[in-house]
Amino acid sequence: MKPTDISDPEYFHKVVDCQYACPAHTPVPEYIRLIAAGRFNDAYMINWQSNVFPGVLGRTCDRPCEPACRRGRVEEEPVAICRLKRVAADNKTDISDRLPQIPSKKNGKKIALIGAGPASLTVARDLMPLGYEVDLYDDQKKGGGFMRSQIPSFRLPETVLDEEVNYILDMGVMTHFNQEVTSMKAMLDKGYDAIFVGTGAPRGRDLPKLAGRQEGDDNIHIGIDWLASVAFEHIEKIGEKVLVLGGGNTAMDCCRTAIRLGGKDVRVVVRSPKSDMKASPWEIEDAQHEDIPMYENHNPKAFVTENGKLTGMLFELVEAVFDEEGKRSLVPTGEEVLMPCDDVLMAIGQLNSFPWIERDIGIDFNDWEMPKVDKVTFQTSQPHVFVGGDAAWGPENVITAVAHGHQAAISIHKYCEGEDTTVRPAPDFTLISQKMGFHDWLYDAHISDEDRNIVALVDKDKAISDRKLEVEKGFDLTQGYEEAMRCLNCDVQTVFETDRCIECDACEDICPVDCINFLDNEEEDVLRDSLKIKATNETQDLYVSSELKTKRVMVKDENVCLHCGLCAERCPTGAWDMQKFLLHEATAGK
Repeated sequence: MKPTDISDPEYFHKVVDCQYACPAHTPVPEYIRLIAAGRFNDAYMINWQSNVFPGVLGRTCDRPCEPACRRGRVEEEPVAICRLKRVAADNKTDISDRLPQIPSKKNGKKIALIGAGPASLTVARDLMPLGYEVDLYDDQKKGGGFMRSQIPSFRLPETVLDEEVNYILDMGVMTHFNQEVTSMKAMLDKGYDAIFVGTGAPRGRDLPKLAGRQEGDDNIHIGIDWLASVAFEHIEKIGEKVLVLGGGNTAMDCCRTAIRLGGKDVRVVVRSPKSDMKASPWEIEDAQHEDIPMYENHNPKAFVTENGKLTGMLFELVEAVFDEEGKRSLVPTGEEVLMPCDDVLMAIGQLNSFPWIERDIGIDFNDWEMPKVDKVTFQTSQPHVFVGGDAAWGPENVITAVAHGHQAAISIHKYCEGEDTTVRPAPDFTLISQKMGFHDWLYDAHISDEDRNIVALVDKDKAISDRKLEVEKGFDLTQGYEEAMRCLNCDVQTVFETDRCIECDACEDICPVDCINFLDNEEEDVLRDSLKIKATNETQDLYVSSELKTKRVMVKDENVCLHCGLCAERCPTGAWDMQKFLLHEATAGK
């Protein structure tokens, strides 16, 4: 193998598994160390630079970083990264003096944002400091989009959302709330230099062909529409017997909201086995903690009505059967089940809806009636119209919408500057030695033996009685410190200098996970098979040095390295160094 090029920022970026897994590439270990040091404002701003909504995401993020966490490879539970984000948000003080300055003299370019969700707000946050005028359109009375209408207050208090949305709106965004955009042609005629569409996936799936659907319509609700009606206080109660169809996060929000609005017998019913439910495990746990039962392998067959009123649902029981290729089918068992109910909430998926975009204005659509959007530039075939968030390729999550917003803002700025939108700016990164002395480092190399902290909850009966009362209390300062110390500092890299190595093999001997090897150079597949512990995870790289005096090379498996620093402490010549890698993804204008 050729020597590893550690000057390529993507090499060590990939090694910081949590940051690499985050769609917005938040520098996770950096802000966790700041939390441990009690520097909450600094930790918050590190988050705000990349993920824009630390307080929101510290409560609601889908946490793609946590399954990637290296701590999960040495014990059962990863670092509670999401909840640590909330620690920074909850304990910060006034940050107004640290927000970007907005130029009073504008650059002459005007941008329209359609939809006030996380993607559009991120675009505004990135473009306002560059002197753009931004008009924001939304049919709701406040900004936030689906963060406001789809995430219940008992998970995300309105005060938290308002604060972080207003950081952006207060930059001087011209808001047009309670104003639904019904024609893209009309928007194009306004002469905007660019238009960004961030309208989400606003249409919930229905079961229109199921028997009894029309007769029971008054008590059959689309889940996302019902949640929005609750959020805006158009609905304040529900029947005692409620069936929630679907196994995703929206279903969990629906069932937990239903018991707060008067539901006594609230059930979640899914077609597939429970193991295939798409909801996040912690959201399922929260629903189960509130004693909400879940029924698997129940396929909806009919809505049952009497005298034009919904009285129940008929289900056929199915079982999962797998063919020789592992493809699953749900096969009826022949048994049927009738469940009485007063109301049904359907949370069986979301769809995009673009009836307001005319088909004769130069925007190409695909076979799924969605605009064709370039996955790099976020441009449509109408080059000054951009699409991001759930509106681009279907439902994802808040952090993905934020990532889309950052990239779309880069493209919009480049487009307005007459530059090639396909040329993407490189990230900012540094790689700096942490050495202070022979065994002293600028970071705390101590590794905690503590188990993952459990977050405290409000008393269950009290929580259920008030739909606006936040259920999770979050970590206190002691728990926050303890949890932060569980981080393995995966951004502090083991950097090897060939010329200093005397091949004493001391580093190889002291490595607690046997990830360092000195051996003859070979092709990658041979090297992976020749290590003391075979390197089977091909998604993570091998760190290969240039040739040593004995003609061997140093090979380290980045997949299992714990960044403990023992190799650097043990090396008598300083061939190993611990160097902090800090990467910030580029934003518009940078």
